[in-house]
Amino acid sequence: MSERFTTVVIGGGQAGLAMGYHLARLNRPFVILDEHAAAGDSWRARWDSLRLFTPARYDALPGSRFPAPQWSFPSREEFADYLGRYGEEFGLPVRHNVRVTGLRHDSHAFVIDAGGRRFEADNVVVASGWDRKPRIPAFAGQLSPAIRQLTAGSYRSPRDLAPGPVLVVGAGNSGADIALELASTRTTYLSGRHPGEIPWRVDATAARPLTLAVFFAFSHILTLGTPAGRKARPRVLSHSGSLVRVKNRDLVRAGVVRVARTEGTKDGLPLLAGGRTLEVANVIWCTGFTPDLDWIHLPVMGADGQPAQDRGVATSQPGLYFLGATFQHSLASSMVHGVGRDAEFIAGRIAAAAAPAAAAGSSTAAPDAVRPEGSTAPQ
Repeated sequence: MSERFTTVVIGGGQAGLAMGYHLARLNRPFVILDEHAAAGDSWRARWDSLRLFTPARYDALPGSRFPAPQWSFPSREEFADYLGRYGEEFGLPVRHNVRVTGLRHDSHAFVIDAGGRRFEADNVVVASGWDRKPRIPAFAGQLSPAIRQLTAGSYRSPRDLAPGPVLVVGAGNSGADIALELASTRTTYLSGRHPGEIPWRVDATAARPLTLAVFFAFSHILTLGTPAGRKARPRVLSHSGSLVRVKNRDLVRAGVVRVARTEGTKDGLPLLAGGRTLEVANVIWCTGFTPDLDWIHLPVMGADGQPAQDRGVATSQPGLYFLGATFQHSLASSMVHGVGRDAEFIAGRIAAAAAPAAAAGSSTAAPDAVRPEGSTAPQ
């Protein structure tokens, strides 16, 4: 047996919840499927000391306000708890412990496999997160087995490391955060190109007008609709974004040692640009992530291995949408405060596509052709 829904949202994190909010506002029936036991669990699996790199005023989902001082930086637990309350506040229909393992189309509807369960849908929104698979260079396998290797996704605290120096590879926001934490207990090297930074404290009272202007630019100037945004997008996709909360001077003061790009290995040790090797006991790869979309069995991937989409709308599969991708429409698209606008756009497209079908159905469908949302249908 299978359950039939008008729209299935896959993923119950901030993107999926924002999607649900806007679908509910338009009175569109839907369900959210989430693999975790509770809302926010994906955040609870991140490193213990993680704090969002954006102030709380930018950490709220649509229709809500983050319950903390606007210029504070919430912890992972605070944000995870917020997601749980958000879903409850708006009565969003989230089904937990449902891990989607396959998505296909049988010429009548989308078919979603989730272990031993099956769902059918007219529309599917993939909002399962773009930071699923760590992007680790192939030469990592040539490091000495004596070197402990972790990723930004598997690191939890300094207790995870072997005694001795650590090399953090990747100097973006995650790499900077982790390097800053580790520098107090061991020699810490940070490898990679400095991605640039907002040169002031984003929470400093005197600088708040500048911070407001920067985040406005993230959402409204650096978009696919502007020349500046189209120029910036390739760099953002190929490199990490600028440092927001942690500054380079923080790293220097903490004793973090900046080194060149890690290019390979030599005698089992990390090899830097210029030929230097580092004798370290640990390497943490903060080199980004790629989406895990191998479960999508539809011809929707582009030559780059990413979904072919226009502002979240799949270009070759009507009814399929993607939400939460880096620079989906703007630099803010993958940030908490930016995903809501993309969700609103997609919800509008779903509603617009349904309107002609509803008009036709109201005049041609027999009464028993209308099936209640969530009812079962023969497999």
